[in-house]
Amino acid sequence: MRRLILEEPWSAAALWSRRLSLFALTVGVMSVGLARSGAVEVSAVLAVFGVAVLIACLGLLLGGAGSVVIWRTGRRGVGSIVGAVCLAALLLGYPAWLVAQAVRLPALNDISTDLNDPPAFARSSRALAAREQIVHDAIPQQSREAQRRAYPSVAPIILDLDADEAWQIVEKAVAARKWQVVDHIPPGGRIGLGHIDAVDKTLLMGFPQDVTIRVRPLAGQTRIDIRSASRFGRHDFGENARRIRRFAEELQTQLDAR
Repeated sequence: MRRLILEEPWSAAALWSRRLSLFALTVGVMSVGLARSGAVEVSAVLAVFGVAVLIACLGLLLGGAGSVVIWRTGRRGVGSIVGAVCLAALLLGYPAWLVAQAVRLPALNDISTDLNDPPAFARSSRALAAREQIVHDAIPQQSREAQRRAYPSVAPIILDLDADEAWQIVEKAVAARKWQVVDHIPPGGRIGLGHIDAVDKTLLMGFPQDVTIRVRPLAGQTRIDIRSASRFGRHDFGENARRIRRFAEELQTQLDAR
């Protein structure tokens, strides 16, 4: 006489939780690929990524419902729920970090080391074309005060070098950061100021961000001011201040390597 072994049925909610989380992660990765390719507008990319986040949240809700069903009925599906949570966490970790930054930091998207006289972005045809005709206006006074409170360490950089030597250090630092230079004028001439306009990209999505560097000769020294501005959104989540700090660190690295 054979024994008939009956297996516990699967929780449908647990299975769908894993499927939705996997689908959400796939859509999220696709949106990142589209963003980095530059083939799709930023608004469309963000819309696709937002849909992926919503699907991941739905997957987590189904996972919660599946947990209740498994607890009450003893159905199978614990592994599916664990997998769903891990997949959803891979996708939701980044937006969760952005939310934390938005709560912690003021809504700024244009940061400068000189708040009294911020460097102006070049308006040459080449620079405007690289910025897709975007013109960054003067930083509002309210934003300047908010920056002073949020980023007190963002300040002008003084190098104990003459302007020509400092310019070479700045060029090496820009190259090391792999920024795309779209306009540059060495210091000297009637005005004396030098500047470099460049485009950087965010780490994950590859969204373009604009940077301008002003080189001002002083007596036996050179003052360097940097301004970094986001093209999209009201909040940069601290990205522009981090970009300026990393550039300052790169300048120090280039100085140490002399």
